[in-house]
Amino acid sequence: MAQQGSNNNDAFLGSAMQFMQAGQNVAQQFMEFFGKAGNPTMTQPPVADPQAMTELQKRFTDQQMSLWQSVLAKQQGQPENFKVAPEAGDRRFSAPEWRDSPIYDYLHQAYLLNTKFLKEMVEIIPATDDKARHRMRFLARQMTDAMAPSNFAATNPEFIQRALETKGQSITDGINNLIKDFEKGRISMTDESVFEVGKNIATSEGAVVFENDVMQLIQYAPLTPKVCTRPLLVVPPCINKFYIMDLQPDNSLIRFMVEQGNTVFLISWRNPQEALGHLTWDDYLENGPIASLKVIKEITKVKQVNALGFCVGGTILTSALAVLKARGEDSVASLTLLTTLLDFSDTGEIGLFIDDNGLMARESSIGKGGLLPARDLATTFSFLRANDLVWNYVTGNYLKGQKPQAFDLLYWNSDSTNLPGPFACWYMRNLYHDNSLRVPGKLEMCGTKVDLGSLQMPVYLLATREDHIVPWQSAYQSTRILGGNVRFVLGASGHIAGVINPASKNKRSYWVNDDVKIDAEGWLTAAEEKKGSWWNDWAVWLKPLSGEQRAPRKPGSAKYKPIEPAPGRYVKERAV
Repeated sequence: MAQQGSNNNDAFLGSAMQFMQAGQNVAQQFMEFFGKAGNPTMTQPPVADPQAMTELQKRFTDQQMSLWQSVLAKQQGQPENFKVAPEAGDRRFSAPEWRDSPIYDYLHQAYLLNTKFLKEMVEIIPATDDKARHRMRFLARQMTDAMAPSNFAATNPEFIQRALETKGQSITDGINNLIKDFEKGRISMTDESVFEVGKNIATSEGAVVFENDVMQLIQYAPLTPKVCTRPLLVVPPCINKFYIMDLQPDNSLIRFMVEQGNTVFLISWRNPQEALGHLTWDDYLENGPIASLKVIKEITKVKQVNALGFCVGGTILTSALAVLKARGEDSVASLTLLTTLLDFSDTGEIGLFIDDNGLMARESSIGKGGLLPARDLATTFSFLRANDLVWNYVTGNYLKGQKPQAFDLLYWNSDSTNLPGPFACWYMRNLYHDNSLRVPGKLEMCGTKVDLGSLQMPVYLLATREDHIVPWQSAYQSTRILGGNVRFVLGASGHIAGVINPASKNKRSYWVNDDVKIDAEGWLTAAEEKKGSWWNDWAVWLKPLSGEQRAPRKPGSAKYKPIEPAPGRYVKERAV
């Protein structure tokens, strides 16, 4: 028996050494790949510092040996003296099956060690600039995420355990899930049969009071005995559907706005098909915020409204206001921007997808007409958080044969939109690539040069601390661009959860600091943390800018009669 145990240990040691060597070999091959990614203009990528690389390889080898000895000791009933833990929030290996077997216990920890080795290797490979360095990090993360043992049937003990428990039914279910998703052309993230727009999501009462080829304008019904005389226009992003702001009554930002006594109007962008593939950035400005402001002022009989933009909706709204300012119009009394970029110096990982070669290819294919498909956009955003939004569902849907749970936010996330090619190319070229919007007079929109510094209204800027789409430090730069008094607030969490943080649930926190003359990090160091949602802070800020109280009126007017109930038909159009 002792001889048999020794043979098993020797075999285990041999497997461990082979796995360690494989990790080193793969890493060596990746060095050249990452070197090219970090130095794309060079025919021969520079070599990493030999001493740093030698030290890294020695440390990696020593840690792999320590890991093998620790797992072997655990198998023999002795305490573990070395353990590799996942990063915070990584739940891929949380199931007990990954630790019950020494093989899988070693396998997943060795993978984590290999991942750490690759990340450290990327840091010592020379790069031409910061963007190249970020590109290398991004590629390393994509590769290591894809190679995780949890993604493959042969190396995932949860797959094996579930197959045994279900007598193989989970394998059949997984194959059927895969076939269905192939037919849909995307990974299922939620049980889509549970939700219906206008029935159990996007249910705030109101009516479409105006429409054109680009958008429908919704006016929501009042929920208070009195309403403010100055209405509020909401401009959501056109890259996704607006109902992220109106999912369920208890987490609806739109409903909260109405409950504060605001007469709320909202732009519901059209999901363009081929016939609208000619639309430009100027078309979205003229037929979106500019047209909406004209209609709202006529319906409510006011000279100025308050306006709020979310993400790219905020960029569109601010651009439209700069156009109106150049025309001599001051239609907006206050401006709220939620997770919005005006200065595109640092665009986070989204910017890694936008380079000159890629842009020229897009411009030649769809720049004069055509669509940027919703599927391309959805895939790009999903791979920014691949473990949560891609591989999590690969293992759950296909390996374990599970049906995704019903989750309204993920239903919204799967309801993607196309973008007109000319609009998308202009946006990527002039804003993401050239960063021209921040420069006074550099860009011409709707036939006039624009200057965001000419906008003198009070501004409420919200950024979120963990935003991977709009880095909060970049959003903070808007304090240097806009001409009016600015209140900057930093919310907890990310791009969506940080914004859609209902006041009634009193979760998370936000940071405030009236001094926006200092730099971003200095602002945060001196900021005061407040518990709960930023919604209440914003409502207090907006109240004195909203005018007197009056009796509410039904949506529309004699000129702008209601066309159909909210949420309207545009938001129900799905991308082909």
